[in-house]
Amino acid sequence: MIITLNGKARQCDAPLTVADLIATLQLDADRVAVEHNRIVLLKGDFAAIPLRDGDVLEIVQFVGGG
Repeated sequence: MIITLNGKARQCDAPLTVADLIATLQLDADRVAVEHNRIVLLKGDFAAIPLRDGDVLEIVQFVGGG
């Protein structure tokens, strides 16, 4: 399947959830915000949201510093 991730097409193997994608990208689920097809997801829903061909995601990673 092909999804759009942060504005770029990305080939992914199905089945895949948002949580699986975050793990594949080696991101910390506690430090990201995810928009899936224009809906901001709650962190607790990442594992329950399956990705489908044509889905559009924006993932923003929070970075601390000072």
